[in-house]
Amino acid sequence: MSEHETYEKLIALLDEHGAGYRVIEHEAEGGTEAVSRLRGHSPAEAAKCIVVMVKLGKKEKRYVLAVVSGDKRVDLAAIKGLLGGSYAGFASQDVAERLSQCVSGTILPFSFDPELELIVDPALLEHPEFFFNAARLDRSLALSSSDYLKVAEPRVESIAVA
Repeated sequence: MSEHETYEKLIALLDEHGAGYRVIEHEAEGGTEAVSRLRGHSPAEAAKCIVVMVKLGKKEKRYVLAVVSGDKRVDLAAIKGLLGGSYAGFASQDVAERLSQCVSGTILPFSFDPELELIVDPALLEHPEFFFNAARLDRSLALSSSDYLKVAEPRVESIAVA
């Protein structure tokens, strides 16, 4: 796997669908607030992407890629309820990186793994476009929200808290 394979896969997917996006190069940064300043927008317009593990039973678990606005937090109780789980918590870093195919701080609001269910909070989609690190600390995308919905086909649910 090349260093930027996930980035290249994303760009190919967006181009294939004719999605409206812009590439933004910047200093290497993975923190939502800091990278939002570098890109010149409010954290509310940034996608914060977190891998969540939900226990459904003693031996069964599912993983969710939770995408919320950068000024919000992931509501673990909401995700647990949506999946009918008994527990929800943040996935370990190694599991998150394996399932997302990205290093921590660069997780995309897209899932390329069938084990990783994509759920996005509707507040992020209120903006005509939103921003995210594109599987790289030094490169971000500004992506049309309507094109995101068409290409990523996420489940849209209220999963954020202030």
